[in-house]
Amino acid sequence: MYKKLIVGVALSGLVLSGCASNSMGNASNTQKGAGIGAIVGALIGKGTGDNDKSRYVWGAAVGALAGSAIGNYMDRQEEEFREELADSGVEVYREGDVLRLYMPGSITFSSGNASVDSSFFPVLKDVALVINKYEKTTLMVEGHTDNTGADDMNQRLSEARANSVKNYLVQNGVDNRRVSTLGMGEYTPIADNTTQAGRQKNRRVELKIIPMSKD
Repeated sequence: MYKKLIVGVALSGLVLSGCASNSMGNASNTQKGAGIGAIVGALIGKGTGDNDKSRYVWGAAVGALAGSAIGNYMDRQEEEFREELADSGVEVYREGDVLRLYMPGSITFSSGNASVDSSFFPVLKDVALVINKYEKTTLMVEGHTDNTGADDMNQRLSEARANSVKNYLVQNGVDNRRVSTLGMGEYTPIADNTTQAGRQKNRRVELKIIPMSKD
């Protein structure tokens, strides 16, 4: 049902853009932005709902952090990620008390493929090692693609890649209740899709690590 909803929203956006183009020449940036915004909003809304459920279930199992303990806990985890993932190609970002691991497509998946490249297994094992030491967090695995190919194909590919990373983490001891997945398709690029280098950056998986909070 969810996939049909997302594809339906995507197609609606394309139809609206097409109608605008036919009657006005080219769709305005505002119209295009509104269509893409609706799609991304639906995706993020679904993902947030899943992650809220995951946080609730896992939080009931392990308890939560409060006050300054949250920052200290994430400080230690960030330091260990940076040590374990140095020279791996994975980039570690800090967003307040949330950590984000950026895993570029050039080292995670072959083009058009949803199976994790075997050369990336040791890196994901290191990721799982740190995650398993810091159980008072939940995880959101986001899959992203470039804009090459059909929208619905990219959506399915992004979902499959996110699930592949989740499955490998679970195989390496990460509790399934901690992990939610979200396929973002081609809708949240971080680079220019008109260049090969930009498209390679956009083909990525991001792992968001969220502390359990009592607030």
